[in-house]
Amino acid sequence: MRSASGNGFDSSDSFAVSGAAERTARLHDIPPSITPSHGDDSHLLSRIASPADVKALAPNELAELCREIRTTLLAYGHQHGGHIGSNLGMVEATVALHRVFDSPRDRIVFDVSHQSYVHKMLTGRAAAYLDPDRFSEVTGFTNPDESKHDQFVLGHTGTSISLACGLAKTRDMEGPNSGIGKVIAVIGDGSLSSGVAFEGLNNAAEQGGNLIIVFNDNEMSIAGDFGGMYGPLARLRASGGTAQPNLFNAFGLDYRYVEAGNDVSALVAAFEEVRDIDHPVVVHIHTLKGAGYDGEETHADRQTASASPVSFDSPTGVHPTDNVNHSEPWHSDHCNLSDHEPHEGQCEASHWQNPDAAIGKPDDPRKHYGKMAMAALEPRFAAEPGLVVISPATPGSNGITHEFRERAGAHYVDTGITESHAVAYAAGIARAGGTPVVATTASFFQRAYDQFFQEMSLNRSRVTVLDFLGGLSGSDNTHSGAYDVTMFSNIPGATMLVPTSARDYLADLAWATAPAGSADAPAGPVVIRVPGEAILTAERDATLLPVTGGQIADRPQSTSLPVSVSSASGGISAATVRGTVSVTAQRAGVRHMLDWRVNQTGSHVAIIGLGNAYPLAEQTAAALSADYGITATVIDPRQCTSLDSDVLESLRDGHQQVITLEDGQLEGGWGEKVTAYYANHHVSDGSRNPHVLNFGAAKEFTDRVPLGELNERYGLTVEQVTEAITRCF
Repeated sequence: MRSASGNGFDSSDSFAVSGAAERTARLHDIPPSITPSHGDDSHLLSRIASPADVKALAPNELAELCREIRTTLLAYGHQHGGHIGSNLGMVEATVALHRVFDSPRDRIVFDVSHQSYVHKMLTGRAAAYLDPDRFSEVTGFTNPDESKHDQFVLGHTGTSISLACGLAKTRDMEGPNSGIGKVIAVIGDGSLSSGVAFEGLNNAAEQGGNLIIVFNDNEMSIAGDFGGMYGPLARLRASGGTAQPNLFNAFGLDYRYVEAGNDVSALVAAFEEVRDIDHPVVVHIHTLKGAGYDGEETHADRQTASASPVSFDSPTGVHPTDNVNHSEPWHSDHCNLSDHEPHEGQCEASHWQNPDAAIGKPDDPRKHYGKMAMAALEPRFAAEPGLVVISPATPGSNGITHEFRERAGAHYVDTGITESHAVAYAAGIARAGGTPVVATTASFFQRAYDQFFQEMSLNRSRVTVLDFLGGLSGSDNTHSGAYDVTMFSNIPGATMLVPTSARDYLADLAWATAPAGSADAPAGPVVIRVPGEAILTAERDATLLPVTGGQIADRPQSTSLPVSVSSASGGISAATVRGTVSVTAQRAGVRHMLDWRVNQTGSHVAIIGLGNAYPLAEQTAAALSADYGITATVIDPRQCTSLDSDVLESLRDGHQQVITLEDGQLEGGWGEKVTAYYANHHVSDGSRNPHVLNFGAAKEFTDRVPLGELNERYGLTVEQVTEAITRCF
């Protein structure tokens, strides 16, 4: 999906805010009786327990239900945050789907299922949006563990048509005994630009049979629309669905157009028309993203309880807006994702709404370090015409602000939700001598795994990858970056850097993007894992780095000093180790980007903290010193592509234990390589074979588990690491 939300940390709709409910309810004049806890069933939504209740409503009650749902979404967004804009646009369509079809026998598959909030309300989960005490009961995406009405745990983009084809295929092969009725794929909000969606369209036309594809066209991707398909779509809208070329007809698909995509009666009629169709059909509905947002609300209004309540200009809560007047294809409405409020219509900021409690808080790591990278690259554009930043949608989430994009001009490309294309595109730029930088979320890059191997690494393409949200986080299961090191660090020919400070991060970026032919330019692709929460927090509070205080000497230039061991201390010389590099042969004068950095020399225990786990290494060393009198060696490996064998060999003398810390999947990850090194290079003198302990995450999917709880689960706390170390002694 795109959950990677366009503006804000899409921690998968897990951002519940306590204490804000009463204030926000007053702010938006939400009738108290709409909440089920009051026991008043006079409001329709509180009486909806299943789709059968939607079917039982009188036709003239559907618009009132839509109004109540829209009111609930607005209040929920202010209190909890989430993917509000797309859901506001899908209110009428979702009510109409459940009015016409018979879920769960009829299978409704939501693409980018951040559009499924209304679906959840109508399938027995309304209380999770009405009652602040129950906000955490549902995920931000469809999930069969929650309800039989949800077909898939779905977050990534473009797959609904393929999944629906599979359901329909089995139904048609097995006949009435399949238990499957009609099959409906709901796609849109930018997901149609994903390549796999076109593969699904291609298959659907060939397969035949009842298959209904509802295309939610809100004239947007996550940010603006980019790509050649959007001009023909605009002409289809302008012509009432009659213009040619019609890309759906081109695939051999039947087609219907519904201009009034926020008119529940029109949608019910359209869905009834195609319900029993015997061949695949696309129902193209034109909706308004963020429909119902109060465009006049100000930043100040949201922080007081005295603001005027939302007023609607129509029974459904959708009021006229002039924010749809733009030249096609549309790119941006000048919303600044960090500072401006979301509004109705073509508003990038409405894709993901942070709760009111987050207003004015510092940027999260993605925005902080993303803005930093763009600020470093921008001054180079004038002198480097081939330097291009590529974002496969979700730019605002990663600090690529509207202002930067406008200034960058042709140096910035939004490819839409097309990670595979973005990486291959970058490889083409690199082949031509350009300098591409591809930036998106770690879990989205999984969609481009083949291109990383083939077009990028096999071809030694000089591509720089900015890997956001890598490592452990409190995000949902579709946004977890816990697997990025196992993915990127094992691709032949690719270098993965894991900086632990802003300074190193910018130095890594400068090295990775050094113009072709530069003396110190890398020979192939470089992945930079953008620092996460632990690093940013430590940079804001140096006491969290008790060994160095965040003051680390510059890496030396090329030196060919051998590693030496200080016999007096039983440890190693930090100055000497910093000057060694065994991982690659580099020319004299070339800055060593792959050598490990020893930030404290000691004995008995060596703690190697990778990336976001590095602050834990310093904190554990401080605890060992304070509580046990052990001065541990502390190492920042700075990269996870290869091992610095000189450093590892030097640890044999004076160190009984080597501890590896990583905030990612342990199995198949980085720490196990250190263990394997000593196992495969066993020496006859048993005292020179350190015992290795690896700390990292289990191989599992996690969903909205707070980061602190994950660290406890995986033993990644000072107390747990210290206990394991001392137990071995």
